[in-house]
Amino acid sequence: MASATTATPASRKPRRDGLELLTGFVVIAALVALAVSVLTGTGRKAEDGYRLSARFSHVDGLSLGSPVRLAGVDVGQVVAERVDPRSFQAEIAFSVRPEVKLPEDTAAIITSDSLLGGKYIALEPGGADKTLPPGGRVTLTQGSISLEQLLSKFIFSVTDAMSAKNKTGSAAGTSPAAAGQGVATPSAPPAGDQDRP
Repeated sequence: MASATTATPASRKPRRDGLELLTGFVVIAALVALAVSVLTGTGRKAEDGYRLSARFSHVDGLSLGSPVRLAGVDVGQVVAERVDPRSFQAEIAFSVRPEVKLPEDTAAIITSDSLLGGKYIALEPGGADKTLPPGGRVTLTQGSISLEQLLSKFIFSVTDAMSAKNKTGSAAGTSPAAAGQGVATPSAPPAGDQDRP
């Protein structure tokens, strides 16, 4: 009886090892499939609709797959980016849904969701009767505005204004303190208040 009892666990062990081995192969295959889909970008939306292009001076933060919006609704996505070697401008190709027919005088503006949000292309349709054909170019564009550039322009404009004000004050022969901009000096008490302690 001892031999029958020891034979049962030994016969189950190879089947359990085989099941564990098969589970390991399935997990590895799933990880490989996930890695391949991430690297090849199969998670990206397929390009549907027709393609348009636009040139911008700056596209900071705009990338492939960034949304293209009309009135706040996604109507396409950025499908290609390149720099024009002659004009040194960024040329962006984007798709637009086939049911959206844009006038020829449509404007494309690169904007962001929030201060720290991602960038997207906002389309502002004009009033022209003709529409942009597939493969057409949006000519009215505004590039991305950098928060750092805006802050530096503000700081420099404030310091320039202050230095210009100081120069005009000293050119007139008065110091900022004499012009009423300095530290206030105590004045003599009014004539009737001299008797009070």
